Amino acid sequence: MRTHYPRTRHLPWSPGATADDLRVTDLSGLRGREVVVTEKLDGENTTLYADGLHARSLDSAHHPSRAWVKGLQGRIGQGIPAGWRVCGESMYARHSLAYDDLESWFYGFSVWDGDGRCLHWDRSVEFLRRLGIPVPAVLWRGVFDERALRALKLDTERREGYVVRTVDGFPAGEFGQRVAKWVRSGHVVTDTHWMHFAVVENGLGPAAALWAVRSGAAPDAAGLLDAVGVPEGDAAAAADVAGRLERTGDARLAGVLAGLLHTGHRSTLAGRLAHPLGLPLARRVADLVGLHAALHRPYPDEDRRAGLLRMSYAVDLDVLHAVAAALAPDAAAREQVDWSALHAEEAGPLGSLREAFDGLAPVAADRCRAEAREAYAHGRIRTADEAVAATWRWRSGGFPKLIHMVGPSGSGKSTFARGLPGVDTYVSLDDLREARGARTDQRANADVLRLGLERLDAALASGGTVVWDATSLNPHQRSLVHAVARRRDALTTHAVVLVDEDELVRRNERRTHPVPADVLTAQLRRYVPPYPGQAHRTWYIGADGTVEEEA
Repeated sequence: MRTHYPRTRHLPWSPGATADDLRVTDLSGLRGREVVVTEKLDGENTTLYADGLHARSLDSAHHPSRAWVKGLQGRIGQGIPAGWRVCGESMYARHSLAYDDLESWFYGFSVWDGDGRCLHWDRSVEFLRRLGIPVPAVLWRGVFDERALRALKLDTERREGYVVRTVDGFPAGEFGQRVAKWVRSGHVVTDTHWMHFAVVENGLGPAAALWAVRSGAAPDAAGLLDAVGVPEGDAAAAADVAGRLERTGDARLAGVLAGLLHTGHRSTLAGRLAHPLGLPLARRVADLVGLHAALHRPYPDEDRRAGLLRMSYAVDLDVLHAVAAALAPDAAAREQVDWSALHAEEAGPLGSLREAFDGLAPVAADRCRAEAREAYAHGRIRTADEAVAATWRWRSGGFPKLIHMVGPSGSGKSTFARGLPGVDTYVSLDDLREARGARTDQRANADVLRLGLERLDAALASGGTVVWDATSLNPHQRSLVHAVARRRDALTTHAVVLVDEDELVRRNERRTHPVPADVLTAQLRRYVPPYPGQAHRTWYIGADGTVEEEA
């Protein structure tokens, strides 16, 4: 069934309303509710279904400007459930405003389920991203505040207006009360309808190459490299990975970028990609680069399921196998990947694990989930009920907590660690060296490490929360700390700082105690960031010093 998108009413203070337009006369549907305000784009209202599309008119005829969005629907239609619809703005053709930096020629602004209900905004954004569709820029979000909305300043030479809607979902019958718009005065600047002109494409920005891959298009290697700021990559490998993936969304983009950038160093890749991609996606790309070669080597079949499960905490297994297959150096390696893929079909996650511990304090729930996850990987439990029974000893939360900082010198570890609330003991190897007379003196490292581990052991034995502040660049260094934590039954959190290498160099130069440039270079060469699942929890900290992903 096809559904006409309703007309959006103008807010009382919208200067662009004409005599033919509908106005909101009662704001009670917005007042007291959380709303999101997004840019109103100057395009063609378009609705996508699993099996087709239409513009605002249900019987809209073919027009050259609609060819691109028809191709998009053909790529993503299988991801739209039967009876659902995706509503948005087709931006291929220039109307009154010219755009030169679009992320895509289609932006989604609402998703409607089979019962005719508009989804919650956050759920809509998540659903659209999985399809490979961006949303318009968010200009404001909060509890409806007429004064704040009236105060919004828009460049009306570049923006047509804004749309306000409730964050909560709503049935179709409430559309008129839950959605409204503000449009600039004289927003139509031509006397002739745009469809009667020759089609002029709006311009795409660098991020469009990323969204094209997300939506299932063939990768444009040059465009992708430009978007992520990397000078060169393996275009053939990126195309090979893309051909092996039926996915859309971030999972597909992560795989394609891993194929394109597979010769890069995992230790610096996530930091470099964090700005254009966001740290969670950048981390997944880097982990695909780091893990894929493991599938090329023989592995004991009795341990394979557990190994694959642990890899699944970091990346999607189907994407990992696509990357590994595309980059296999020979027939023997490809055979290993194929064999691993058969085992991966049985390496699914333990369902309902999050819900099983929802009633616990957050730290206790995190510990129980982590312990259950490990027990499941080893085959000791099979169900969520068994997970609850197997983790009774940690349900009270009465165990010590270790926050284990990881990252090169100057990455911001100490600044982050010293700002954490509720820390009872802070163990810093730099502080221990300074107490011996020289913060930078590495000659007594063995003695300093031994003293630090003794202090750590004593602090964990007495309970509370302890921070271990050292570079901890490789698994061996981290294993010494983990051994102490296991002995004291502590919850271990890796706090991993991922910063772009150029930014790291700049920060080091500004430090009170900078390390020599060759030392920093050597640290980056040795740096092996931990993967998710190598501690009970992993926090990934970005350049701004905040946790951007918790795995």
